[in-house]
Amino acid sequence: MKASELFLRSLENEGVEYIFGIPGEENLDVMDALLDSKIQFITTRHEQGAAFMADVYGRLTGRAGVCLATLGPGATNLITGVADANMDHAPLIAIAGQASTNRLHKESHQVLDLEAMFRPITKYATRILSPDVIPEIVRKSFNIAQTDKSGACFIEFPENIAAMDTDATPLRVKHTSAAEPATEQIERAAELISNAKNPIILAGNGVVRSHATQALADFSQTLGIPVANTFMAKGVIPFRHPMALGSVGLQSNDYISSGFANADVIICIGYDMVEYHPYLWHPSQDRTIIHIDTTHTEIDAYYSVCHSVIGNINLSLNRIATLSTPHKDKTMRPLRDSVIAEMNQHRDDLEFPVKPQKIIWDLRTAMDMKDIVICDVGAHKMWMSRMFRCEHPNTCIISNGFASMGIAVPGAIAAKLAHPERNIVAVTGDAGFLMNSQEIETAMRLNIAIVILIWNDASYGLIEWKQQNQFGRTSNVKFTNPDFVQYAQAFGAHGVKIEHTEQLMPELEKALQRDTVTIIDCPVDYRENLKLTEKLGQLTSTN
Repeated sequence: MKASELFLRSLENEGVEYIFGIPGEENLDVMDALLDSKIQFITTRHEQGAAFMADVYGRLTGRAGVCLATLGPGATNLITGVADANMDHAPLIAIAGQASTNRLHKESHQVLDLEAMFRPITKYATRILSPDVIPEIVRKSFNIAQTDKSGACFIEFPENIAAMDTDATPLRVKHTSAAEPATEQIERAAELISNAKNPIILAGNGVVRSHATQALADFSQTLGIPVANTFMAKGVIPFRHPMALGSVGLQSNDYISSGFANADVIICIGYDMVEYHPYLWHPSQDRTIIHIDTTHTEIDAYYSVCHSVIGNINLSLNRIATLSTPHKDKTMRPLRDSVIAEMNQHRDDLEFPVKPQKIIWDLRTAMDMKDIVICDVGAHKMWMSRMFRCEHPNTCIISNGFASMGIAVPGAIAAKLAHPERNIVAVTGDAGFLMNSQEIETAMRLNIAIVILIWNDASYGLIEWKQQNQFGRTSNVKFTNPDFVQYAQAFGAHGVKIEHTEQLMPELEKALQRDTVTIIDCPVDYRENLKLTEKLGQLTSTN
C-alpha cells in the first residue's frame, strides 16, 4: 500500500474517529486515502480552530485528538491550539504535510523546519523519512501523547514519502498505566495527615485525567478534609459534597484562599503548577506540602514538597485513607457558606445589563448537570471559574495552562462530537468569539447543535478590569461589534439579542432545545468586576 494509506491505518489502529483540519497540496495523498478510511475528516475554516477541536476532544475523551494541516502557513496556524493542549495536558496529535525531502535542505517555497518549530510546544516532534517507520512513529506519538502527564505530539509528513509504497503494518496498541505507589510513601503520607491540625486539599486536573474523582470524594469524606479545586479541575468533587469548597485562584483574599492561609498541611492531588502558581497560595513557604500524583513535581521555591506519593492516584488515595486518622474540620463550613451565599446573591436581580452572577445563575439553572460548558478566556472566565457550579468532572472546560482566547466555539463543536447526547454551550466574550467565529459554518455544515452565549461588553474586559484596578484608567481596550443576530443569520444559525434580564432564562431554555446553532448576545454589566476586587482583593490569576 502507499505510505499515506499505512499512515491512516495506523491512526485507525489507535482508535481515531475524527481528524480536524484543512486539506492542502502537500497532504493530497493523505486526503485521497481518507476517502477509503473509516475516519471522519472534519473540514474546518481555520487551522487554529482544528487544533482547538482536537485539544478539547482529547481533554474530554482522554484519547488523543488529531488535527491536520498542510506545510508553511497551514502548519504555523496550528501552533496556538497545539501549545494550548500541551500546557493543559490534553492528549493531541498534530500532523502537517511538508515539501519533498529533496528540497528541505535549502531555501524553498513555504518550507520551514516544522519539526524544530513544534519541538518546544510538544512532548515529542518528529519527521517521517521512510514509509517503513510510520507504524513506529504513530505508535510512539500516541503513547507519549496519552501517557500522563498527557500532552501534544507533532508529526511532519513530507509529500514524497506519503506517495511511496510500503509493506509495513500497524503495531499492536498497548496502553500504559500508572504504577502502584510505594508502601513507605503511603505510610509516611498517612502519618503526616494524621498529625495535621488543619489540613486542606488542592485538587488539580490530574485527578480528572486519572479518573480518580470518586476516590477523591471518598478520601475527603472519610478523613474530613475540605477540597478546593483549580479552575481546570471544576467538578473533580461534586459541589454538593459536604467537603467541597469550590474553585480557588481568582482573588488574593478570596474565602477559599483563607483556607490555605490557615492550613498547616496542604495535600496537592493531581495538581499541576501551570494551573495555579504556588506563590499565590503558599507565599509563606513554610507549610507541609504532600504531593500525590502520577509523576514527580516540577521544582519551585514555593512548592517545597515535604513528601511525595507517586503512582496510581486511585490506589494512593484509597490506601492513605485506610491508614490515616480522620479530622473534624472547623474552618470549612463558614468558607463554603460564604461561597454559596455569593452564588445566590443575584439570582433574582433584574438590573440590565445583566450582572455576571445572574448570567451564571440562569445558565446553570437552564442546563442539566451533565451538560458541558466550554469557557473562553477573559473576564467571563474568572466569573465562571468561581461561580459556575459543577457536580461532574469535565462539564466546565477551562483552559488555564496556556489560556488562549478563541477556544470556546471550536471547542464546543468538538465537545458535541465527543458527547452528542449532551447539550453543549460555548461561553465566550465578544472578543474571543470573533477570533474563531468562522467555525460556525463548520457546525452548520455538519448539523452540530451548540449554544454560543456571548458576554458582550465591547471591550477586552479582563484587561480593562486589571487596568482599572492597577492604574485607575484604561488603555486601548475598547472596540465595536457587529450585529450578532444578523451575523448568526448570515450563517443560517439562530440569533437572539437579550434586551432585558427577564428574557435570558427563557431564551437559554429554548436555545438548548433547538437542533441548530444558537447565538445569544447578552450585554453584561462588568461594574461588578471592581466590586469583587474591592471585596476580595487583587486578581491573582494570570488570565
